[in-house]
Amino acid sequence: MTRTDGGADSERVLVLAPIGRDGPAAAALLREAGVAAEVCDGLTELRDGLELAAGTAVIAEEAFYREPIDVLLDWVVGQPGWSDLPFVVLTSGRGTSPRHARRVRLLEGLRNVSLLERPIETVTLISAVQAALRARRHQYETRDLLLERTRAAAQLERLVAERTRELEGTNRRLRAEIAEREKVEATLRQAQKIEAIGQLTGGVAHDFNNLLTAVLASLELASLQVTNETTHRLLSNAEGAARRGAELTNKLLAFARKQHLKAEVTDLNALVSSMGDLLFRTIGSTVRIETVLRQDLWPAVVDASQIELVILNLALNGRDAMPDGGRLTVATTNVGASHPARPSELSAGDYVAVSVSDTGTGIAEDVLGKVFDPFFTTKDIGRGTGLGLSQVYGMARQSGGTVRIDTQLGRGTTVTVYIPRAAVATTARPAEAVAVVPGDRHHGRILVVDDDADVRTVAVLALESLGYAVSLAASGRAALEMLERGAMVDLMLIDYAMPELNGIATLRLVQAKRATLPVVIMTGYADTAALEKEAGWYDILRKPFNLAELAAKVDSALRRVGSPAAIPSSKVVPIRPS
Repeated sequence: MTRTDGGADSERVLVLAPIGRDGPAAAALLREAGVAAEVCDGLTELRDGLELAAGTAVIAEEAFYREPIDVLLDWVVGQPGWSDLPFVVLTSGRGTSPRHARRVRLLEGLRNVSLLERPIETVTLISAVQAALRARRHQYETRDLLLERTRAAAQLERLVAERTRELEGTNRRLRAEIAEREKVEATLRQAQKIEAIGQLTGGVAHDFNNLLTAVLASLELASLQVTNETTHRLLSNAEGAARRGAELTNKLLAFARKQHLKAEVTDLNALVSSMGDLLFRTIGSTVRIETVLRQDLWPAVVDASQIELVILNLALNGRDAMPDGGRLTVATTNVGASHPARPSELSAGDYVAVSVSDTGTGIAEDVLGKVFDPFFTTKDIGRGTGLGLSQVYGMARQSGGTVRIDTQLGRGTTVTVYIPRAAVATTARPAEAVAVVPGDRHHGRILVVDDDADVRTVAVLALESLGYAVSLAASGRAALEMLERGAMVDLMLIDYAMPELNGIATLRLVQAKRATLPVVIMTGYADTAALEKEAGWYDILRKPFNLAELAAKVDSALRRVGSPAAIPSSKVVPIRPS
């Protein structure tokens, strides 16, 4: 039986490097860094160590060529739904075609893999292992929270059942009170569950967005420096995987209904048309995709990126309802006050509807009333989170609309999302991205302030590649001390969430002496509405960001206040930290 408790064993790092002294040497380096490391002699012993619980495994690639790898891949497949053990694989980056094919199979089988190409710096190995351990801890924390919520719900249901039996012989008035009490308790359980997950998502979003910022920016910088098509394609694949991680974070935020919606006038016909390639690649060739778009469609007021996620979620659900293939139809229409299918819960006004229909199995009556409940899913364990339709409903309600489901067993399902009509006919166009071109030179002195070393590193490399002179500080206190010593700064790029002094607290001390200093605030938190009120006229850059977004924010902030050359040096006033 697999042991999955989150005790001390879950912090162990298992090391498998079968050639020479590589294994003991790597384990010794990790122990010096405070990491509990154990050396394994082969894949079977590694598998046995994972059975006892571990935080991650560091494996030299040659270990997979000495014995059958199925013993390890079978363990990976057998992990519980909440578990996705991170592996760190040390590779030479070269190999014959058979070896390459074996490597591809290995990567697909292990699922959660970080590749480190040798020779490897000690700090790189330790950093990768520590990142893997942090990710593993989050898995245990998520599992414990879900188990605790399940136990609490079960205990509460038992208490309610006992209370109901005790009041069995009372009169009709007491029975009515009990029914009302049960309704309130069910609502309270739902509210407590959403609040608990909402609190979790704030911390998860911050940690993951910091990691994804470093990963995405590093991949973009690497892509700008390579000319080999194969390498460029691999970097693009890695970037796509990292962006899917960002999408998962957004789903968690949508579940808690804490995401910051950027409502804008949107042409839903153009949006659906632009998603054609994405839907085809995602859904696969066994499903025929059709669109039925109303020609005189009204513009809608909605967050374009969120409605794209909604359509994609509904399309994936439709595909899963058609295991033998079928037809998926995405349609748009106008919904006025007299429209026969207009839901009664909508407020007065006109709406635009986008619907996704499938020819699948349909939804049973006893399931239909639960489909919007968070974590409710009819899919097999490991295939669905139960957040998809909850995210759809949360986005629609937060946008001022609603969702309706029409279904027939054996004939298919139609999910329709209603979005308020825009008051004006002008459709907002997305801002043009700033092209990040190697060799483009900018001028200015930028101070990067962030407590995360990886984010600092990629921000400095990106800004320096654009021609900026960059200095950095690991905390708000350190930034204040640099300005106290007379550091010349034209713009400050500062993280919001930092220990001791967060970004806003630091800027208040800076603003007392240099009120016109351009500032861009980075944040990985979900609820940025409150931050926007605190930040005043400063620019906000949400993590994870790409190089174009970083360049655009910095350039915009500098241009709005004035070019760096136009800021007199006399304006740089020494600042004493309090």
